[in-house]
Amino acid sequence: MPDAPVLVLVGPAAAGKSTLGTLVAARLGVPFVDLDAVGDQYYAEVGWTVDRLVARTGQIGRVPAEREWEPARAHAVRRVLQDHPGAVVALGAGHTSYDDPTLAHEVGRALSTVPHVLLVRPSEDRTEALAELRERAIASKGTDWVAGGHDFLAHWLDDQNSRTMATAVVLTGRETPEQTAARIVDLVRSHHPVSGSR
Repeated sequence: MPDAPVLVLVGPAAAGKSTLGTLVAARLGVPFVDLDAVGDQYYAEVGWTVDRLVARTGQIGRVPAEREWEPARAHAVRRVLQDHPGAVVALGAGHTSYDDPTLAHEVGRALSTVPHVLLVRPSEDRTEALAELRERAIASKGTDWVAGGHDFLAHWLDDQNSRTMATAVVLTGRETPEQTAARIVDLVRSHHPVSGSR
């Protein structure tokens, strides 16, 4: 039994992590876990909830509230990795982005046990990638991720923590999710045989 997830997907919002994670996990025959879907149970372990984040955002603004929430995000990453060995895990945007260098180091250390940590983005061209992510975010979530004068999409896209923690970068370009998933599966199988793979 592996002691860590077989693959973790990181990157900005609207990069396609959940879609790719679902496809890759199905092809490998392993579970898929989306931290955005299960995070509440882990945030609660350290006294946080998404409702508390929303309340704090109303009180002090989105950027300071996100900073207060950083320890809970880091805790959630460590816990989801512990709880789901052998799985494919998608970390929601922000779960690898920290202003506190100590928390960034802790999350990086936790991710270092995972054989494949893939940073997903549409393109290496910043302008092109940001435009694509913005369009997808508006279409899928109804938000452009600009709040309190802060562009969270640009912040996540530019964040060097995510790149440092990743073992490789996956550029989706003009591929379909199925094509990108097939490339990821080939990468995983060629470097790390998966016991549950078909």
